[in-house]
Amino acid sequence: MSTSAVSHLSPAYPARAPWGTAQKLRAWQQEALDIYLARHPRDFLAVATPGAGKTTFALRVASELLDARVVQAVTIVAPTEHLKQQWAEAANRVGIKIDPRFSGAQGTTSRDYTGIAVTYAGVAAHPMLHRRRVENRRTLVILDEIHHAGDALSWGEAIREAFEPATRRLALTGTPFRSDDNPIPFITYAPGPDGVPRSVADYTYGYGRALADQVVRPVIFLAYSGRMRWRTKAGDEVSATLGEPMTQDAIAQAWRTALDPHGDWIPQVLRAADRRLTEVRRAIPDAGGLVIASDQTNARAYARILREVTGRPPTVVLSDDPNASARIEEFKESDDRWMVAVRMVSEGVDVPRLCVGVYATSVSTPLFFAQAVGRFVRARRRGEVANVFLPSIPTLLQYAAELERERDHVLGKPARPGDDLWAAEDALLERANQRKDNPDSGQEFKALESAATFDRVLYDGAEFGMQAEVGSEEEADYLGIPGLLEPDQVQLLLQKRQARQLAAERKRLKKDLLAEPRLPAEERPVVTHQQLLQLRRELNSLVAAWHHKTGKPHGVIHAELRRICGGPRTAQATAAELRKRIDTIRRWAREGRY
Repeated sequence: MSTSAVSHLSPAYPARAPWGTAQKLRAWQQEALDIYLARHPRDFLAVATPGAGKTTFALRVASELLDARVVQAVTIVAPTEHLKQQWAEAANRVGIKIDPRFSGAQGTTSRDYTGIAVTYAGVAAHPMLHRRRVENRRTLVILDEIHHAGDALSWGEAIREAFEPATRRLALTGTPFRSDDNPIPFITYAPGPDGVPRSVADYTYGYGRALADQVVRPVIFLAYSGRMRWRTKAGDEVSATLGEPMTQDAIAQAWRTALDPHGDWIPQVLRAADRRLTEVRRAIPDAGGLVIASDQTNARAYARILREVTGRPPTVVLSDDPNASARIEEFKESDDRWMVAVRMVSEGVDVPRLCVGVYATSVSTPLFFAQAVGRFVRARRRGEVANVFLPSIPTLLQYAAELERERDHVLGKPARPGDDLWAAEDALLERANQRKDNPDSGQEFKALESAATFDRVLYDGAEFGMQAEVGSEEEADYLGIPGLLEPDQVQLLLQKRQARQLAAERKRLKKDLLAEPRLPAEERPVVTHQQLLQLRRELNSLVAAWHHKTGKPHGVIHAELRRICGGPRTAQATAAELRKRIDTIRRWAREGRY
């Protein structure tokens, strides 16, 4: 059988069939189904990248087993209440009636239903009830995002207790790794080359293969750095740049400062993301954006900023809102620009028109990052590109660079130097979703000041671009990339834009070198790295003060200083060029220029 999904795409492709209802299977789905039907295993683990179509595959397996009378009923276990409803709707469209409102307290459902949809927490609350159900009727249990069964020891024990007697169990996940070593029920583990047990999938369909098959979108990561200033618990004021080498504590504090809605970093990045969304909507008119926030307070603040930027209120989705699912569905069917969410859209939720994302959360687990990026890769037609804005945090940049890497769940992995990237700093996904992910969350911490700088673009494991001021032509070069491109076209376009910028930089440096007066060695000024750093800090502080006084964006102020004083961007400017800009902006203040 061919493994090229292009030859087996749904009849709706390049448009998109309703969620979970494609009549003709994609190549990987057919391949996995053939393996399943040939083996008829009691347990089967399918690992497929988000957006590849795990639901369609699972419902096809359910249909085959029901038609052959191998099973009489279906139980679907999902991570959230919203996903229960989404599964039930998808199953209903292919003729399998699922009750998403089944209650453990009630314990029964109508005979009109073929099965039920429940959450992992719901099963943990009433494991014996579900055990009796699968004992009384031959049942297929579909465990969606099975890694959640390892979120807590009690959950794993409950899932095992409830579904041990089930006739068939089909486990699904888009993220084959976890941040802890809690064993996941009904998953096979085998020793790896190092003797450490690893999960064994019966079928794997990774992002790299899905991208080659044009089943998912390529992802462009746009990273933003910038100067941060904060006051620690001890009362010390600290200033640092995102992306610079720092201790883990300092990284967490700088990251928290960047995400503070009262600073300038978040508004600047949201404006850049909205400009990118405008460009994408030229080719994809209904393209939408999603901001993933750390907590409800920040989510509401980000929504207010987006309203100022766009003139329209975004959709806000909070985990404790009883109307959250309805809000997601309303946004999904509309052509509104932005949605802001904390937890509800982190995994599994299908909003295919999402093309632009802002990773404005401090959650740093590889599991959550993969799930978040998965919200933007669901392809509807060829040429769509996903765009994710993120802070220049080393861990996130490494996750972005390793997007295509596949990982297995490892049990009892020995700690070794260099393993911190995949350490269990946030062992539980639910806990990571609910709290701020930094060690300095005391009441005395205070974010004082933040400003964004365009850092770089990451695509297909490579980096493009050079640091540029927000609002500059260099940043606009990357924000203006067309929204409809083939993967190889994205690579080529990024290479061309970087080559153009490098050529312009070399030309400028050559011009500056020729114009520089040739002084005797003993008369040449000596400028240390520390002095240059202090001058940059002084200039950035003055620009921030001028921004607060005039309302002009930082990038516009820097660009005007460069136009008047000459020279390159701040990061490449000489001490003399920096001093000239500092003197100019001070003169503006003295003269009362606005």
